[in-house]
Amino acid sequence: MPRQSMTYQFDLFSVPHRGKTAGTPQWPELPEETRQALTALIVRLFVDHANGAIASRQKEASHDA
Repeated sequence: MPRQSMTYQFDLFSVPHRGKTAGTPQWPELPEETRQALTALIVRLFVDHANGAIASRQKEASHDA
């Protein structure tokens, strides 16, 4: 008889013992330094993603030659 997994998804936004979802803060409610840090991280994510796409296309093109 297979054992049932006891692993559960951790919910970061639920209020303990209520089952309700806590509100996610809106962008203007965040401190300025937090908004700046998040903006820098999002830009980095986009640039890294774009660079990865370029690198993978270059790698694919070299296989065709």
